[in-house]
Amino acid sequence: MISRDREHDTITPDVVLRAYAIGIFPMAERESDPSIHWVEPHMRGIIPLDGLKISKSLAKTLRSNRFDVRVDTDFEGVITGCATRPGDTWINGRIRALFGALYTSGHVHTVEAYLDGALVGGIYGLSIGAAFFGESMFHRATDASKVALIHLAARLIAGGYDLFDTQYLTPHLASLGGIEITRTAYQARLVNAVIGSADFNRLDRQTHHDGQAILRLTASS
Repeated sequence: MISRDREHDTITPDVVLRAYAIGIFPMAERESDPSIHWVEPHMRGIIPLDGLKISKSLAKTLRSNRFDVRVDTDFEGVITGCATRPGDTWINGRIRALFGALYTSGHVHTVEAYLDGALVGGIYGLSIGAAFFGESMFHRATDASKVALIHLAARLIAGGYDLFDTQYLTPHLASLGGIEITRTAYQARLVNAVIGSADFNRLDRQTHHDGQAILRLTASS
């Protein structure tokens, strides 16, 4: 943990971008706490884009196109889902406002999973150069967040990203291929990724809506 900021006017969206570019990120202790902690873990979670793990059951769900997967259509719905999931209290009002501004400016993206027209899962994160920083995800239907994450990974592969950061490694992320690396190893990857070039929207529309095509893309990375 680096520092704690209590002043609403000292952290701007540009400060957040510069912080991520050097390996630190903001969190609140709880939703009702107006202050923000700057965090730099000793061990960092990442998902190697050439090391995704997709179980047979998840692959079947992807091929079925059970979920309607959309991109950048409901930031408020996704961050609200993440902020209100059981046990997750680190997204406070200031973080919501900062990431909302970064979404408006095109730096933050969402991948959303819908079922029968209702938002049932999703993930959001921040893009800088060829690095994508996954922030949080949620689900209200089985496999919804996993499907969103695999679609996101396919989009990062197609767009030429070098780094998919997950901040920490959880059992859920490990089951999808996530690993932990040291802060030193992470910084070595980060410094090259943030000055790289990638295109979040390079994935063509047909592939984006086809689970089988998503599986082929992730398998070929």
